[in-house]
Amino acid sequence: MYLDGSSAPTAADRPVDVLALLGDRSTLARQSRFRIEQACSAAELSDYRRLRREAFVHEQGLFTGHDLDDRDTDPRTLVLVAKDQDATVVGGVRLGPVGDGPDIGWWQGGRLVVARRARGPHGIGAALVRAACARAEAEGVLRFDATVQAQGEVLFKRLGWRSVREIEAAGALHMLMRWPIGRIAAQAAAAKSALGPLLAALRAPAALGGAGFVGDDGAPVPGTDVIAACDAIVPSMVERDPGWAGWCSVLVNINDLAAMGASPIGLLDAVGAKDTVHAARVLDGLGRAAQAYGVPVLGGHTQLGVPAALSVTALGRTDHPVPGGGGRPGHAVRLTADLGGGWRTGYQGRQWDSSTHRRTDELRAMTGAVAAARPAAAKDVSMAGIAGTLGMLAEASGCRAVLDVAAVPRPRAVPMGDWLTCFPGFAMLTADEPGAPPLPAGPATGAVCGELTQGQGVGLRWPDGEITEAVAATVTGMGTA
Repeated sequence: MYLDGSSAPTAADRPVDVLALLGDRSTLARQSRFRIEQACSAAELSDYRRLRREAFVHEQGLFTGHDLDDRDTDPRTLVLVAKDQDATVVGGVRLGPVGDGPDIGWWQGGRLVVARRARGPHGIGAALVRAACARAEAEGVLRFDATVQAQGEVLFKRLGWRSVREIEAAGALHMLMRWPIGRIAAQAAAAKSALGPLLAALRAPAALGGAGFVGDDGAPVPGTDVIAACDAIVPSMVERDPGWAGWCSVLVNINDLAAMGASPIGLLDAVGAKDTVHAARVLDGLGRAAQAYGVPVLGGHTQLGVPAALSVTALGRTDHPVPGGGGRPGHAVRLTADLGGGWRTGYQGRQWDSSTHRRTDELRAMTGAVAAARPAAAKDVSMAGIAGTLGMLAEASGCRAVLDVAAVPRPRAVPMGDWLTCFPGFAMLTADEPGAPPLPAGPATGAVCGELTQGQGVGLRWPDGEITEAVAATVTGMGTA
C-alpha cells in the first residue's frame, strides 16, 4: 500500500455522548469525523483516483502522469473510501485478488491514500487499513499482502501486520507486509485442541483406538473385523433443524467408516427430544439418510421430555482397516470431495450439502472409495475443516503437511476460506506414494494437492512458492499413531 504520510491511529471514532442526547447541553455530543464504506458510484471512484494522483504523482513523484494499472479495471477489485461529515471522499484503499486467474483466497491491498487536509490526528489511514483487513477476512481470504513504503512499516506493524521482506516498487524501497489471518488455526484449536489432554486418562494403559489407530475416525474392535464409530450432533442443531441433524448423524458416521475402508453393516441411535413431534422430525431425517445410504438402523434409545440430543453409533467391517496415521514424509496428499450441491440453508459458509440429492449407488461409490484404493492413510473431513483435518492426518503420521492451495478441488465461486474450514459433506483426505491411483469415488472430484514432509502443522503453499502457516503445531495433542 502506498502510504501518504498519515499519522498513527487515534481515538477518532467515539460514540455519541448519551447525556447530550438526553438534553444536557453542557456536554457536547462527540461524533465520528468520518465513515468508511465501499465505493459504489463512478463519482466516488473518480474522487478516490484523484486523491491518488495528487499524492502519488504530484506530491511523491512515484508515477508519471497517473498511477492507474490493471487492478483498477479488474471487476473483482473493491475500493473502500473514507468520507467526512459533508460526504466528501477524503481517503481510500483498494483490495482484491492477486493475478488474473481464479480467486484462490490470495488478495493484495494497495493505493492507500488520505487527502492532505485530512491527515493528522484523525486516524483515517489506519482506519482504512483496519477496514481493508476486516473486508478481506469477510471475503474468505487466507493470505492478504500489501506493498508498503518504508516509512509506513511502523504504522502497519502497530496495526498488527508482519514484515516479510524488502522489495522495490515504483523505483522506491518498499516492504512486503502480510496481515496474519488465523481462521484455520482458530477453528482447528476450537474443535480439536482439547482432545489430547482430555482423553489422556482413557488412553492408559493401551492406546485409545488400538496400536496404529490413535485419533482415527473409527476403532477396530479387538479380535474381530468390526469397526465401530460414534458421533454426536451439536444440540443446538438438533433443536433448530432436527431433520438435517438426523440426516447428518448418519452421514458423518458412514464417512467415518468409509475413511477406514469399512463397509457399513448397521446403525444404533440415541435421541433426546422435548416431545414426540420433535423426536419424529429427528428420526425422519435419520431414517431417510439410512435408506439413502442403504444401511439399516438396528436399534437405539429414545427419551422424551429432555433437551435435544442425538448421537449415532455405526458398525462396519473390514479385514484391513486403513489408518489415519499411515502417512510418511514424501507421500502425496489427495483431496477427494463431492463438489455437487450447495450450502445448506441456514449454514452459509459452514455446511456444504452434497448428499441429499445423491442416489444410493453414487453414495456407495464415494463411501467405498478408500476400501477400493487402499491408500497408506485416510481421514474424512469433519469439524476441523479440510486444513484442520489434514493437520490431524499429519499429526497421527508424525509429519507436517503442505497444501497447494491452487490445486484444491473446490466448488465454483465458493471462497477458499469457507471451503477449507466448512463441513464439506463428503470429502476424503488421503496420503500415499506419489503416482498412486486416484480413489474411484464416482461423482466426487479428486486431485493431488499437497504432500507430507518432516515437521509438524500445516502450511499453505501459494502459486508464487510462498508458504504461509495455517496450523503451526499439532492439532489434537494425541500424538502419532
